[in-house]
Amino acid sequence: MKAHEVVMAWVTDELASGRLHVGDHLPSERTLAETLGISRSSVRETMRVLEALGTIHTSTGSGPRSGTIITAAPEQALTLALNLQLATRQVDHHHIFEMRLLLETWAAEHSDPALGDWESAERLLDLMDDDALPVEDFLALDAEFHVVLSRAADNPLISTLMDALRLSIADHTLALARAIPEWATTSQRLRGEHQEIVTALREGDRAAATERIQAHIRGYYFETSAAAEGAGGPGA
Repeated sequence: MKAHEVVMAWVTDELASGRLHVGDHLPSERTLAETLGISRSSVRETMRVLEALGTIHTSTGSGPRSGTIITAAPEQALTLALNLQLATRQVDHHHIFEMRLLLETWAAEHSDPALGDWESAERLLDLMDDDALPVEDFLALDAEFHVVLSRAADNPLISTLMDALRLSIADHTLALARAIPEWATTSQRLRGEHQEIVTALREGDRAAATERIQAHIRGYYFETSAAAEGAGGPGA
């Protein structure tokens, strides 16, 4: 294996075995280099990659939070990958729509009212219920709201994927929303749909929640597609 692959494999094995946990400190660069039989520069380069992927956090200074610490931000790596896909035009509006429909439908079908963070969901709804809220702020809250709902399914991979998707498509989503001629009307409708979805999920009515989420995602997709085409931008 290449030097950076040796370090990555060691970190992966240590985490998988339970010898390392989130919040633990990694050994120093010198110790890792001696342990693995590679150069300190190779260790340093690998640490930069791991930090970019959200696996570790490095901080200088002294104290318990200094040094290199194992973190847990898998959405960061997924966001980087999705951003590259979007940048190279391998992903378009329709692909995002299909992915949202797949993830959020599954989450609704497997939701458990006892697992939902309804306090956070209602807080986000209250923040969105402001007619003067700028569109970019509304969309950020809206995306966070959908991630919060997905956690009621108790599948961390689903919510992680949704969180990564939320971060990577923020600019794309904003451009589409700004093409909508009557955003105030649209946002009002979205708020009403959000409340209906939360009500169904809290009551444990998976069938109704699934139907409402699908209608919500499809309706907004077709509206933004039509608005973008009308403005001469990328549609479906």
